[in-house]
Amino acid sequence: MDWLILFKAFLLGIIEGLTEFLPVSSTGHLILAGDLLNFNDDKAKVFTVAIQLGAILAVCWEYRERLLNVVRNLGTRQANRFALNLLIAFLPAAVLGLLFIKTIKHYLFHPMPVAIALITGGILILWAERREHRIEVTVVDEMNWKHALQVGCAQCLALIPGTSRSGATIIGGLFFGLSRKAAAEFSFFLAIPVMFAATFYDVYKHREFLHADDLGMFVTGSIAAFVSALIAIRGFIRYVSNHDFAVFAWYRIGFGLIVLFTAYSGLVEWSAD
Repeated sequence: MDWLILFKAFLLGIIEGLTEFLPVSSTGHLILAGDLLNFNDDKAKVFTVAIQLGAILAVCWEYRERLLNVVRNLGTRQANRFALNLLIAFLPAAVLGLLFIKTIKHYLFHPMPVAIALITGGILILWAERREHRIEVTVVDEMNWKHALQVGCAQCLALIPGTSRSGATIIGGLFFGLSRKAAAEFSFFLAIPVMFAATFYDVYKHREFLHADDLGMFVTGSIAAFVSALIAIRGFIRYVSNHDFAVFAWYRIGFGLIVLFTAYSGLVEWSAD
């Protein structure tokens, strides 16, 4: 295995883990980083999807007691409601993703659309933070099916790369009455079925690009994603307990503007396909 490839896999794994659960768009960052590292062929695209498993396993590990309790207590009202809310929130993006993912990947999985989505998402976060919050749900267990459906519909925006799945669900949660902590935690839980389904579907569909010689690359990226995601999750929950999301909005806007500036000034030759 080429050591340069392993280094790129390690770096992209860290980027995936650090950005997957923050409202800054992991897909957008991976597209941009892959473009800069010249790691954006078909195999690289499967790799960036596959290493999401490392990140999602970090959520499963961090919330293992909560998840095991839900499984043990299925049949009780609280556990059933939690599971039903996840299913309801999962369905809108799953349906739209199956219908339109080919078109979205063809037209939007490129640096310029990502930059525009980063900026637009940042502006929406600032708007969401500056409007008056009407909190109906302080913890995830207080959510009902309507809250779950609303957050699930908001998650559909994340099909646009650069929007951010966590950003769409968290900000959608704020708009629909969830507290910051409840919105963030539900976003983490919702990531489990969404990312498992998307990862296995995409990897299976493009399995012709997978070879035994690439095992080291995938393992390196997945481990890096797991460790960095675990750090990001713990830090993010502590942060949102006492802060708003404005810092992430300004980061998105600044980063998006830098990408646009480097493209139009010629400093960086971003790919167009």
